[in-house]
Amino acid sequence: MATEAEIRMKYQSLAPTMSERARRLWAGAEVRSLGRGGFAVVCRATGLAYNTVSRGLGELADPPPMSPDRVRRPGGGRKRATTLHPELPAALELLVEPLTRGDPDSPLRWTCKSTRRLSDELRDHRYWVSHTLVAGLLRELGYSLQGNRKTQEGTRHPDRNAQFEHINAAVKAQLRSGQPAVSVDTKKKELVGNFKNGGREWRPRGKPERVRVHDFLDPTKGKAIPYGVYDVARNVGWVSVGVDHDTAAFAVATIRRWWREMGRKSYPRAEHVLIVADNGGSNGSRVKLWKWELQALADQTGLTISVSHLPPGTSKWNKIEHRLFSFISQNWRGKPLLTHATIVNLIAHTRTSTGLRVRCVLDTNRYPKNVQLTAKQMASVNLVPDEFHGDWNYTIRPRGRR
Repeated sequence: MATEAEIRMKYQSLAPTMSERARRLWAGAEVRSLGRGGFAVVCRATGLAYNTVSRGLGELADPPPMSPDRVRRPGGGRKRATTLHPELPAALELLVEPLTRGDPDSPLRWTCKSTRRLSDELRDHRYWVSHTLVAGLLRELGYSLQGNRKTQEGTRHPDRNAQFEHINAAVKAQLRSGQPAVSVDTKKKELVGNFKNGGREWRPRGKPERVRVHDFLDPTKGKAIPYGVYDVARNVGWVSVGVDHDTAAFAVATIRRWWREMGRKSYPRAEHVLIVADNGGSNGSRVKLWKWELQALADQTGLTISVSHLPPGTSKWNKIEHRLFSFISQNWRGKPLLTHATIVNLIAHTRTSTGLRVRCVLDTNRYPKNVQLTAKQMASVNLVPDEFHGDWNYTIRPRGRR
C-alpha cells in the first residue's frame, strides 16, 4: 500500500499535466486502491478538498453523461458576470460614452478611461469585475484602443472646392505652356543640437543614439527654418535653411535664389511663374510684405508672377508637403540634427524612386520681423486680382508693365 509521502510525490509530478477532471478522477482512483482511511490520506497528500475527491470517486463508479474532452458537466462552473448581471455591459458603456448614453455627469467623463479605472468605478456600483473582464467586455461592445486622428479642418469655406479646381486648372495651363509652376511653404522649424528626432533607424542592438532629455533651445546653435520651393513639372526641390525669422522677405529670398540657381536654367524662355502657397504664415494672402517682396522679385527678373493660395485650413493638400517635405522627414528620421550643416546635407541627400532631387543651402541673412509698409508703398505694387477670388488669386507684373 502506498504511503502518504509517495502519493504526494506522485501527485506533484502529475498535477501540472492534468485537467481539473483528471485530478479528481486520479484522486478517486487512489482512494479506491487505498481502501479504508484512504480519503484522509489522499486529501492530506494532494491538498484537494474532500468534496472534490468524493466527486472523483463517484464519477468512477457512475460516469456522468459528458464527452471525454469536457472538464465539467454542461452548465458547471462559475457563471459569467454578464449572465449574473445582464445589465453590466450597459453600465460599462455608460461609463465609457457618458454623453451618448445620457449621463453627462459621469465622473469618468473627466478622467483617463483605463480598464483598471473602469473596473474600480464598476465596483463602486457593486459590480465585482476585474480589469481583464472589462477589457473583454469592451471588445465585445465593439471598442478598441485608438489614438486621435487629424480630420477636422475647422469651418469649410463655401468656395473651397471651387478654389481647388481653379488652382488645378491654372497649374495644368501653366505646364501646357511650358512655364514653371511651383509649390512653396515653410517646413516645421527644427531645434539644432543633440535633441531627439522622431522615427527610428537601424543601429547595433542596445546602442541607441544618446540625446538630451529636454528640448530647450540651445542659444549657441539656435534653430533651423527650412523654406522650400517644389517644381511640380520637374519633380525637383530647392530648400533654403534660415537661421533668423520666418518672414515674407525670407520666403521670397528663397524663391529668388531658386530662380537664380535652378529655375532660369530649367526654363530659359520663361516669362511667367505660377506660385501655389498656403493661406497663412509668411506667404499668406493677407501679408503685405509678401506682395511687396514679390513685386521686387518681378522687377528684378522681369517675370510675371501669379499666385494662388490654398483655401484656409487646407495646407496639407499643398503638393510640397507630400512630394518634398514628407521625404525629407523620412530621410532624417531618428537622427539628431546636430548642426546646420547636418540639416543641409540630410535635406540635399533626399531621394525617391520616382526621381525626386533636392538642392539645399544655408541662408545666414537676417530677416527682421514686424516690417511696416506704408499705404504709398502698397499702392505702387502692380497687382491685378483675378476675377475669381481676387484675394486668393492675383498676378504681380513688373512695374511699368500692364
